[in-house]
Amino acid sequence: MKERNLELALIGNCVIGALVDKKAEVVWCCLPRFDGEPVFCSLLKTDGPETLMGTFAIDLDGFSHSEQHYEKNTAILKTTLYDDRGNGVVVTDFVPRFTQYGRMFRPMMLNRKLKPIGSPKIRVRARPACDDGAQGYNKIQGSNHIRYIGSDKALRLTTGLSVTAVMDETWFILDGEHHLVFGDDKSIKEPIKQLNDRFLAETESYWLEWSRYLAIPFEWQDAVIRAAITLKLSAYEDTGAIIAAMTTSIPEASDTQRNWDYRFCWLRDSYFTVHALNRLGTTRTMEQYLQYLVNIVADMKEEHLQPVFCINGTKQMTERIAHSLPGYRGMGPVRFGNQAAEQIQHDVYGAIVLSATQMFFDERIRRPGSKELFELLETIGDKAFSYYNQPDAGLWELRGSQHVHTFSSMMCWAAADRLAKIARKLNLTDRYHYWHEASHTIREAIEERGFNAELNAYTATWDGDTMDASLLLACELGFVNGKDPRFLGTIAQIEDKLMPEGSKYLFRYVVEDDFGTPENAFTICSFWYIDALASAGRTDEARELFEELLAKRNHLGLMSEDLDPKTGELWGNFPQTYSMVGIINSARVLSKKWEQEL
Repeated sequence: MKERNLELALIGNCVIGALVDKKAEVVWCCLPRFDGEPVFCSLLKTDGPETLMGTFAIDLDGFSHSEQHYEKNTAILKTTLYDDRGNGVVVTDFVPRFTQYGRMFRPMMLNRKLKPIGSPKIRVRARPACDDGAQGYNKIQGSNHIRYIGSDKALRLTTGLSVTAVMDETWFILDGEHHLVFGDDKSIKEPIKQLNDRFLAETESYWLEWSRYLAIPFEWQDAVIRAAITLKLSAYEDTGAIIAAMTTSIPEASDTQRNWDYRFCWLRDSYFTVHALNRLGTTRTMEQYLQYLVNIVADMKEEHLQPVFCINGTKQMTERIAHSLPGYRGMGPVRFGNQAAEQIQHDVYGAIVLSATQMFFDERIRRPGSKELFELLETIGDKAFSYYNQPDAGLWELRGSQHVHTFSSMMCWAAADRLAKIARKLNLTDRYHYWHEASHTIREAIEERGFNAELNAYTATWDGDTMDASLLLACELGFVNGKDPRFLGTIAQIEDKLMPEGSKYLFRYVVEDDFGTPENAFTICSFWYIDALASAGRTDEARELFEELLAKRNHLGLMSEDLDPKTGELWGNFPQTYSMVGIINSARVLSKKWEQEL
């Protein structure tokens, strides 16, 4: 049985993404887009290599060890495999992305370049899967390619290697540089080496140029750049949607059944993503996401806006179990779709308004916010004002209970507060007064019902006494000053209630939910804690914890959703946009200024 871990790399082009392990195996890739069928899905299987479907592997005879890194400031991956005789093979993996004919070229294509060290003996296993990983594709050999015929699509692998060796998965000596191009069932009209080298050079140039314009902090530059590239790769550029993670059903902790599909666009998560990228100066992702939001809001007919949508903007994501996939390390179930779409989460109204606010104040935006957009946002604000004091499932999507969650109320306050600020910017005096009064009304209710005077802290629910890590965002949202005694008291209660003994990493909450008591820390919460410490003036503590948390990233600087507070092992869907956002925000808050160091 082969045991997986999250020592994985992400490559992609804002349409598809692929995860590659340390042995250069593509273990996860959905086609034709992020939420498509998993064509490579060995991440969620535990079969032996001779029977495994859903893999794209480069096997090295006598494998000893490997090295892996990204080309600097790009999404281009290099994995070097070594055997026990001093031979090796350098595998360069990328997904093409560059400007061509005045528009972005982002094909459904995985490109692999193989370069020998000495005389390595290798085998190529290209086994795409269909029907939830249960079946393989029928293979048809061509002169320089293999066609894979599935139930609803055809794919093609083109190569200068012996097609017979790839078709039959036989071992051979890699005698020179060779290339593999996997994707659409289309003929390649130029020499494969020429195409691959051209695509590689263009893709490298794109990412270097994109990274060059990031407004990065002085410290932790590599970590921030890698986080920014990862967030960019999580944006489905065709519609503007931003997924929460590339994967489905990697459990939040061992054998917990907390396995969810994150290949969708949560409006809340996406706000945090575009906000982080905006702070780095990449406004185009926000503009594209706002168009996605506008289409959703304009089509809103239901009483409540659902919190998560498919990346094409549609609503249906019926949750089902893929019984043919045993799951990560055999820890099923594997779920496709997400029942969270059926939940009521009132914080979503604040997330929408917060996402759009910068459109009215940032002079870099090509199409700034207008009175018409403001009026559309007011329909969302009306929802926030109607439901700020009503029960919901909360941002942690509790499936078995509903309460009036203080964080949801704070997000509704943020919607009203920002609408007031936008109205003032647009010189809409009557609307300014209306939304200013609305925000005041919501604030008073939160102070009365969401603040526990005995604990001197905001609480997870109104009139409650339990804690929720999301309350650390009260300062970030502008609801309370970082040195306000109420916020300091909230930090103290969260430290007392949400940190396991001997750990500095935060749980979301510790009350029992539908699946028992949470076992692992939720990574973004620890970043929120770091930012809260900095706001409270505890900068030295914040910097120390930030360095410790950065050390928990995998070997390529990526993070998943959850963290075992005892072992530091990564759990949960991967790579998690929330966690990568945390790296960017905390680095910006804590970094020394360029002017101080230069």
